[in-house]
Amino acid sequence: MTPSSPAASSPGPNSPSIRPGAFLPLGAHVVAHGVQFSLFSRHATHVRLCLFGDDLAHPVAEIALDPDAHRQGDVWSVIVEGAGPGQRYAYRVDGPKGPGLHFDPERFLIDPYARAITGEVAKGTARCVVVEDLATAGGRVTPRNGPRRRQDAIIYEVHIKAFTAHASAGVANGGTYRAFIEKIPHLKELGITAVEFLPIHQCGERTIADRVDPDTGEPLTNLWGYQPIGFFAVDEWYAEKRGAGRQAAEFRELVDALHAADIDVYMDVVFNHTAERGEDGPTLAFRGIDNAVYYHVDGAGKLRDMTGCGNTLNCNHPVVSDLIIDALRYWTLDMRIDGFRFDLACVLNRDRHGNLQSASCLVDRIAEDPILRDVKIVAEPWDLAGGYQVGGFAGGRWAEWNGRYRDDVRRFWRGDPGVKGDFANRLTGSPDLYQGSGRSPQASINFVTAHDGFTLRDLVSYAEKHNEANGENNRDGTNHNLSTNCGVEGETEDPIVLMLRLRMQKSYLATLFVSLGIPMLLGGDEFGRTQAGNNNAYCQDNAISWFDWTFIEENAELLRFCRGMIRFRNAHRVLRRTTFFTGRAAAKGRQPDIAWLDPAGRPQEWQGDGLALACRIAPCENDGVGLLMLFNPASVTQRFALPAGEWRLCVNTANPSPRDLFEPGEGPSVKGGGYVQLGQKGIMVLTDSGPTTAAS
Repeated sequence: MTPSSPAASSPGPNSPSIRPGAFLPLGAHVVAHGVQFSLFSRHATHVRLCLFGDDLAHPVAEIALDPDAHRQGDVWSVIVEGAGPGQRYAYRVDGPKGPGLHFDPERFLIDPYARAITGEVAKGTARCVVVEDLATAGGRVTPRNGPRRRQDAIIYEVHIKAFTAHASAGVANGGTYRAFIEKIPHLKELGITAVEFLPIHQCGERTIADRVDPDTGEPLTNLWGYQPIGFFAVDEWYAEKRGAGRQAAEFRELVDALHAADIDVYMDVVFNHTAERGEDGPTLAFRGIDNAVYYHVDGAGKLRDMTGCGNTLNCNHPVVSDLIIDALRYWTLDMRIDGFRFDLACVLNRDRHGNLQSASCLVDRIAEDPILRDVKIVAEPWDLAGGYQVGGFAGGRWAEWNGRYRDDVRRFWRGDPGVKGDFANRLTGSPDLYQGSGRSPQASINFVTAHDGFTLRDLVSYAEKHNEANGENNRDGTNHNLSTNCGVEGETEDPIVLMLRLRMQKSYLATLFVSLGIPMLLGGDEFGRTQAGNNNAYCQDNAISWFDWTFIEENAELLRFCRGMIRFRNAHRVLRRTTFFTGRAAAKGRQPDIAWLDPAGRPQEWQGDGLALACRIAPCENDGVGLLMLFNPASVTQRFALPAGEWRLCVNTANPSPRDLFEPGEGPSVKGGGYVQLGQKGIMVLTDSGPTTAAS
C-alpha cells in the first residue's frame, strides 16, 4: 500500500475531527472551532495534511483529503476541528509522473501560503505554523503611518542581523528583531525616514552546501537570505523566541517601534526564484506541489534559469500572480509594511514563455491594486538573463533602483574622462531616463553603494574585489566596481591616503544628498563600515558583514558630515523638487532655473577635455536662496570663478572637519566676482540670497 493511497491514512481512534473547508483563502486560517487548511495543486491526485507536535520529524496525524469532498477546481481544503494557533503542519502531495512534474508522496512539503515556518530546512524538519491574524489582533486594526511624500524620503538599506550582531552593538540578543529596536535612536539622529530591510521572509537555505571558509574550514552561511521558501512567513532566524510562530509578533513589534519613531519600513521581496534551486535542488514546497505551474519550464519540462539561482518563478501565470499579490497584501495589512523593493524585477515582466515585455499584467496589478495604492513600490529593473529596464519600468507609481546613477557617479569621482554630461543627468534626477515617459525625478532611487557590492569605505580603498573568504577562489562577485584604492590597496596608515579616502567618501555622500530623486544610503556607510574588500558578502555571517559600532567614534568626522548633509537636503526644497529642470528662465529677466558652468564661469562645454564642472540653481527655485555647486573630480586643485554677489560657504569636502560643513547661516561669507580654490576630489556648495534677475 503506497503512502498516497487514501486508505493508508484512514482516520484512527485518535484522528482529529474534520469537515470540508471553504477553499478560500489559501493557507491556514483560524476559523470557528478550528483551522481551515487550503492548498492549490492543479495536477495532484492525492493530498495529505500532516499535523505535528513537538517532534517535527514524525506527524501525530495525517489526513487524506477526499477529492470529492475536499477539492474544488484546483484547490484542496479541509477544516480541522480543535486546531488553533501554534499548530505545526505540512503536506504530502502525489500526482502523475512526466516532464516538468516532481510529485513525491514521501516528502513533507511547506505550504506556499504559510504565515510562519519553524524547524530546519536542511535537515528536512521545516514545518509550517498556524498563526493568528495580526491585522486584527485584539479586535482592532492597527494603522500604518500616513503616506509620506516620496520626495522627502531618506532610505537606509540594512540587514536585520548584521545591524546588531557585533558585540560592540551593546544590545541584548544581538541580531534579532528586538535588538534592532534598541538602535532606532541612531537612525533618528541620522535623519533616516525609511529603512529597507534585506529579505525577512523565510529563507530556505542557511548553511550553504559544500562551501566552507578556506581559512577556518567552517561551513558558510547564507546571511542575506535571497533564497526564499516562504513568501508570507517572517523569518524565524531573527526571532528572539523561536517556535510556534512567535517571529511574526516580534517583527510586528519592530515595525510598530519604527513607526512610532516616524520611520517607514520597506522590505526586499524576492519573487523571482526560490531555494529549490535547479533540477538537482531540494524539493521543499513549490516543486512538489505543482512544479509546472509555479516555475518557468521549457518544452522538455526542464527549469529555465533567468535568475542565476537555478529556477525562475512563472510570475505571469495567474496562480503565481495571485500568490504575489496575496503576499504583498498580507505584508501590507498584517505587518504594516510601507514599501517593497522587488529583487530582479525584470522577471515580473517576463511572459509565461520567458520573453521580456515592456510591461506585464502583474506589474500593472501591483501598481493598481486597491490595497497597495499608498505603498511605495521599487523595482530592481534587471535580471540575469539580459533583462535591463532602467528607465523603462512601466507605470507612474514604480520607482527604480537607478543602476546608471551608481555607475556614472562612480566614474565621475574616479576621474574618468567624458562623463560630465552623464553626471549632470544623474545629479538632476536622470531626465534622460524618466522625463520622456512623463515620470518625475522621484522615479529614481539614487545610490552609490548597496548590499550587493563594496561598502562606501571599500569603494575608495580597493581597486579590486577580495572575496577569497567566500570559498570560490575570488571568482564570485562583479569585477565591474568602478572603484579606486587612492594609491594603496586595502588598509593603510598612510595619512595622505587616509585623508583622500575620507574626502572621497564625503564627496560621494554630498553628491547623493544634493541629487534630485530619492537617496538610498547603505547602512554603515555613514561611519565607514568595511567588508575588507569583499563585494559579495552574502555568505559572511561574521565580522566581515556585522556592523562594528566602535567605528562611530573612530570615524566621527564622517558621521557628522553625513548627518549634516541630510539636514542640508531637508533645508533646501529644490533638492526635493518633483519636476525636472528646464534650463530656461521662468519669466523674462529671471535667471534660468539651472545653469551649467565650466571652472571659468562660462557655459559648460560637455565634450571638452576638463573634468570639473559647476551648476547654479536660481533663487526663485529654492525659496529665494540660490545654490552654487562646484565639482572637482580631478587629482589636482581646481580654480573656479565665482559669479558676482555675496555667497556663503555651506559645504567643502576638501576641508577637514569642522570646516567641511556648516549649519545654515554659520558658514563664512565669500565675495563673488573672484575665484575660489577647490581641492582634488572635492565638492563645494555655496548659497546666496541675492536678486532673482539675470546677471548682466
